[in-house]
Amino acid sequence: MWGNPVSDRVMLFVDYQNVYRTARTLFHQVAAPHWEGQINPGALGRLLVERSRFDRTLSGVRVYRGLPSGAKDPKGYGAARSQVATWERDGLVTVITRPLRYPDDWPDTKAEEKGIDVALAVDFVMGAVKGWFDVGIMMSLDTDLKPALETVLDELHGIRVEVAAWNRQGSRASRLSIPKRKLWCHWLHEADYERVRDDHDYNRGAA
Repeated sequence: MWGNPVSDRVMLFVDYQNVYRTARTLFHQVAAPHWEGQINPGALGRLLVERSRFDRTLSGVRVYRGLPSGAKDPKGYGAARSQVATWERDGLVTVITRPLRYPDDWPDTKAEEKGIDVALAVDFVMGAVKGWFDVGIMMSLDTDLKPALETVLDELHGIRVEVAAWNRQGSRASRLSIPKRKLWCHWLHEADYERVRDDHDYNRGAA
């Protein structure tokens, strides 16, 4: 007698600032409070698995984001640490942070993320090599991540590669794609955003 087939293990890789900013652009007004656009990564991962027509289980959600300096921006640092701690209360969520880069004329010029795309790309490829997942879903619009997708597609044929992206009715949707390759996209609409949004103001209580 054949045993029950094993579910495919899904891991979601989230480029957080990219996902947050795109949600704000598509679903909110320009002057919306800063928490508009935030998501619950664990809820997003579960939504993607729940709606799949395949037998899948969520093995993990890896979130990549910049971390403000505790010396230069203690309030931003405190808010970010609070947000990370909240996400990681979900045992399936792992957050990978890298220090923000502060230009000489900060705060006139905003601090920016440095190395997040590289960290995400390396983990996506190495995770596939090490067998962390059977299905890797990447959510970002950063085209610098395409080589990671291509590497797994070309070199690790037992791994399924997919992407996820926001989509608003009436707008021109963007997604990561690979020329001449069929790359499944999980389109997430405003109703999906409403299911996974996080309206908590993490600045409250921050130093």
